[in-house]
Amino acid sequence: MLKDNVRQLIKNALLAAQADGSLPQFEQPSIEILRPKQAEHGDYSTNVAMVVAAAIRKSTGDKSNPRDIAQAIVNHLPTNDLISKTELAGPGFINVRLTDGWLQQQVAAILQAGDKFGDIAKGQGQHWQVEYVSANPTGPIHYGGARNAVLGDTVANVLEASGYQVQREFYINDRGTQFEAFIATLYARYAQALGKEEPIPEEGYRGEYMIGYAQKVIDQSGDRFLKMDKPQALRELKSVGHTLVVTELKQELARIGVQFDNWFSEQSLYDQGLVEQALTYLDQRGELVRRDGAVWFTASKYPKNEKDEVVVRSNGMPSYFASDIAYHYDKFVRRKFDRVIDVWAVDHQGHVPRMTAMMQAFGLDPSRLTILMYDLVKLIRDGKEVKLSKRAGNLITINDVVDEVGADALRFNLLTRSPESTIEFDLDLAVAQTNENPVYYVQYSHARICSILTKATNEGFAVQTTNQLDAAQLSLLVHPSELTLIRKLLELEEQIEMAVDKLSPHNLTHFAIDLAKVFNAFYRDCRVVDPDNRPLSEARLHLSQAARIVLAKVLHLMGVKAPESM
Repeated sequence: MLKDNVRQLIKNALLAAQADGSLPQFEQPSIEILRPKQAEHGDYSTNVAMVVAAAIRKSTGDKSNPRDIAQAIVNHLPTNDLISKTELAGPGFINVRLTDGWLQQQVAAILQAGDKFGDIAKGQGQHWQVEYVSANPTGPIHYGGARNAVLGDTVANVLEASGYQVQREFYINDRGTQFEAFIATLYARYAQALGKEEPIPEEGYRGEYMIGYAQKVIDQSGDRFLKMDKPQALRELKSVGHTLVVTELKQELARIGVQFDNWFSEQSLYDQGLVEQALTYLDQRGELVRRDGAVWFTASKYPKNEKDEVVVRSNGMPSYFASDIAYHYDKFVRRKFDRVIDVWAVDHQGHVPRMTAMMQAFGLDPSRLTILMYDLVKLIRDGKEVKLSKRAGNLITINDVVDEVGADALRFNLLTRSPESTIEFDLDLAVAQTNENPVYYVQYSHARICSILTKATNEGFAVQTTNQLDAAQLSLLVHPSELTLIRKLLELEEQIEMAVDKLSPHNLTHFAIDLAKVFNAFYRDCRVVDPDNRPLSEARLHLSQAARIVLAKVLHLMGVKAPESM
């Protein structure tokens, strides 16, 4: 990465200053490289001199002026093609500016890398799993669940762009009271549709979608289940209902570009004996106790856990937490993922400490499991929040929102804030074809670049190949708006790294908007297609093509289409 190259140059200069006695010996500090908030301060900045001053004081007791240290480092920076200028600022910051020549040649690097530009080798092939959505198979996904889907899917995208091997998994909660209530409701709606009086259970699902499910059962099986006694019908409907809902979930999620490598059934944990295996594993490690006729996991001996957790109730039935234990036993002990990211809604945050305790009880580093929490989504129409009630039947689904605003607007808007922040999703703005609508603005900017390139190609300019690029041609890119655009394009690696480090890809939406603005400023300030100045035009067209590549890459990382026309 570019900033790693700058960091290494600073480190080498620091070592050289120590070697010739300009600076004393001390333990090498970590060197933080940042982008200044103001462009006039350069391309990168570091506070290493102030960190070194503290290290010298710690090791020798001497007080050193950070600006003197900064000057010593700058004095030992070698002359090279990357750095054109260094400046001291404030109490000892070192500001670094890149050479115009090096920046110009990065246009060729982007064109040669194509859609792989920006990828980084951070993951080194580590095997990570991202588990997300994981809804109960009891009906369509509430539109708020789309945030889980989009967040998990985009995190998986940036991990893959960073060199990780990623498995995307949906955990189907197909065991327990909610799924039982769903099957009982399905049977009632099925019977009612065939003319038999059958009440919906008190804890059943009353949404209109249940009538549609019942009709599909009739279409597949006729009145076969009415000819059975009810207990047998309920048992056989489990498989039918399960297949029906999971099939529709796959179709619903596919509409927003979300697909999974694996659909993992909670029931399979019991069918394969994994719950028993996992609890035996913990028991052998001394992590379970028996009291009051139940089996307990000794969570209270681990930090942030005030009480133990039941894993087998006094009636002999495993608890929900027993399923969580078995599921993560399977992930870490059997499937051996290097790291797992579970995407959970914020209302489950109370369960996080016991998951950390579970990892410690397994004898594993708790940092290998990350619970990525996300907050609520408020749906806004006509300036008012749309209220929802799944059990009352007033269910707004992912499909409903996609029908109204489209998949791209849904995904982009659900990525505009950090996961822990509430999102107000303005449906009216999401469909507005104006620059105030961020997804429209970014997609329109991509389409605009495509239109420019098409127009230039039709007029005989070479814009789609790299074999005609040379240093002399690219050296014509000297206008401030051209260099500003190149600098913005080169931020992509850092944006991907930031999204991975924070497991929060919301920065991608802001980068996409900023990039679109910078390109539009470049297009305003620089005549791109000029038959009277073909060399400069072709250099600018190559820069435009590079901008298209980067903007398309960011959109694709977010799962948003990059249209060629609008």
